[in-house]
Amino acid sequence: MIKELQERSGNQCELCGSQDNLEPYIVAPKTGSIAEEYALLCAVCSKQLDQPETADPNHWRLLNDSIWNPNAAVQVLSFRMLHHLKHEGWPVDLLDMMYLEDDTRSWAEATLPNENALVHKDSNGNILAVGDNVVLIQDLNVKGAGFTAKRGTAVRNISLDHENETYIEGKVNGQHIVILTKYVKKL
Repeated sequence: MIKELQERSGNQCELCGSQDNLEPYIVAPKTGSIAEEYALLCAVCSKQLDQPETADPNHWRLLNDSIWNPNAAVQVLSFRMLHHLKHEGWPVDLLDMMYLEDDTRSWAEATLPNENALVHKDSNGNILAVGDNVVLIQDLNVKGAGFTAKRGTAVRNISLDHENETYIEGKVNGQHIVILTKYVKKL
């Protein structure tokens, strides 16, 4: 398979064109059973794809060329890195120009984070998850229950509202209540 990848790529990295330290790179979530599920990449591109938070935006300006590569695996990797770097501004233009067949687009989007997923955050911006414990940061009148939940009260094993990122649910004084996330701090 390595020979096939070297022949297809001209024995250079299919993203940046480097000829140093080339290795086959399987493009998830494919299994790597055929050469079309791989790209031949240098160590620099491979490392930054595996650890996108360390990606050097200037290195990836080369995607201007690789988005036109006829190999679907290379298109997928280009799309994913452009998507990761779109906060830089310039990748947005390349994403707008890029054309992917439907099956290639599905492959490219398969491992991207869901941008439409609700993210619940406490008053300090910490991400809340089901089962977390929080503490109230101010006194809250609990409508219909006839009591005030005092500041400093711990709410254990919270659940999240799946329709509104500003609501969580939990028990206070044995009563199941809805609480606004801006009034809690994660423990």
